[in-house]
This record gives sequence, structure tokens and C-alpha cells, in this order.
Amino acid sequence: MPAPCNVVVLISGTGGNLQALIDTIQAGVTPARISAVISNRADAYGLQRAQAAGITTQVFDHKQFDGREAFDAALIDAIDSHQPHLVVLAGFMRILTPGFVRHYAGRLLNIHPSLLPKYKGLHTHQRALEAGDREHGCSVHFVSEELDGGALVVQAVVAVQPDDSPSTLAQRVHAQEHLIYPLAVRWFAEGRLQLSAQGALLDGQLLPNTGHLIRT
Repeated sequence: MPAPCNVVVLISGTGGNLQALIDTIQAGVTPARISAVISNRADAYGLQRAQAAGITTQVFDHKQFDGREAFDAALIDAIDSHQPHLVVLAGFMRILTPGFVRHYAGRLLNIHPSLLPKYKGLHTHQRALEAGDREHGCSVHFVSEELDGGALVVQAVVAVQPDDSPSTLAQRVHAQEHLIYPLAVRWFAEGRLQLSAQGALLDGQLLPNTGHLIRT
């Protein structure tokens, strides 16, 4: 049996998507192991989730570094000490330097709470409601040097309800995040997902520019 895919997860907050990954790995669904969870915030609740699962945790407070490049260089050293096959951004609220992104090209995944390329950045649920969108959702993508850019892997679409608020819409989107992020990690761990010069490949086939689309 091949060794499991070695994963390092970066977080800044509650770690909901981290917990979803932990659960699918513990259930034997995903042939991966999380070797470390690293946060830029010592108070991130996701660190407690990782410790409860017996996963090594580390904290790198970005405010203790002299600029973004110095922080990312230290972060690369910490990540590489675990020899990961894949680095997963799970609510990591830092804009990464181009050098960091290039270092992990093809093995760096992120999840974003919108149907990219719509609503890059923050306040996505509010923006979708203000635009009168009938559909909203979340996207897993390979990370590129463009903010919330990079080849799309999978997107989950949710219908916007007439009485939705940003918080109710966020709840339904989060539920889908906890399904599609473990799915994308599983595909990568199984050797089915990779990044090519043309875009994301699943089972050797180029995914459409929407990624694999799931409608709920």
C-alpha cells in the first residue's frame, strides 16, 4: 500500500474546514495524513481541533516578522520540515507572496466562499445578495499569484432564498465547503487531481473553467 498523502494545513480561525478534513481522513475516506496545522494566530480555535486529533500544531505570529517576505520565508521553512505533498489553506487570512505561491505551485489548494471568478476577496455573501444573485456557492482552486485566482477544481452551487441574510446564506455555503474541500483533497491524495499548464486535470481530463460543478 502506498504511503498516504502528507498534508500541512494553514489556518487563522475556527477551523471548520480543517475539522471536515480530519473527519474524512479518520473515517478512511481520504488516503492522507495531516502532519501539521500551522496558524498565524495563537487564539485560532482550529489549533484546539488539531490538538484533539493528535496533530502537531505551530504558531507563527505574522506581527513578529519584519514584513511579508520574512514571514513567508519562515513559513516555508516550517512547512517544508514536514515534507508535505500538499498544502491546504483553510481560512488562512494572509495574502501570500509570489515566491511562496511559486514554491508550492501545483500542490497548494484554497477554498473561497463564492462562485469564482465572482466576488474575490471579502464579504462575499453580502455582495451576492446585494447583486440580486439567484445562485451563490463556494470554490476550491489551485492557488496562483492572483488573489483568489488559479485553476478551479470544484464548485458547489446553492440557491439564494428570497429571505436570505448574509448569515443564513453563509451557513448553507459553509455546509458545502465541508463537502467539497475534503473531496478535492481526496482526489489529490489519490493521484487523480493535478495542475497542468492548461488548467486542473481530473483523471487526466482537463476540467472546465468552472471546475467540477456540484448543484445542491
